[in-house]
Amino acid sequence: MVIINAENLILGRIATVAAKKALLGEEVIVINSEKAMISGDRDIILEKYFKKWKKGIPLKGPYVSRMPDRLMRRTIRGMLPWKMQKGRDAFKRVMCYIGAPEKYKAAAAYPVEQASSEKLVNIKCFTLGEICRLIGAKI
Repeated sequence: MVIINAENLILGRIATVAAKKALLGEEVIVINSEKAMISGDRDIILEKYFKKWKKGIPLKGPYVSRMPDRLMRRTIRGMLPWKMQKGRDAFKRVMCYIGAPEKYKAAAAYPVEQASSEKLVNIKCFTLGEICRLIGAKI
């Protein structure tokens, strides 16, 4: 079991690491998913996520959640071969949480140095929780 603390880590890079670990057969737990960082211009990123959320027919889908843990899990799903059975099995091994549940607080988090937001050249970055609040999440 791999536990990843997403605090001050870049969303896409967390997703690639989690997808690779899940494809290798390990169970992946991502905690503090609302504190994951997204880099780029705030208005462009907000418009992209809002368009993704509004897309589709309300009674048919596709449904994209506004909650940060589900949005992170959806991002990880995008890194998996979803249409193949191994991708679906790997996706079942991935869980994301808002905050840190009691049973995972004591466990040591897997270090993901390549996903650190300190390496960003771009100063424009904000959290996944902020984006979710702006598109309507109640967290």
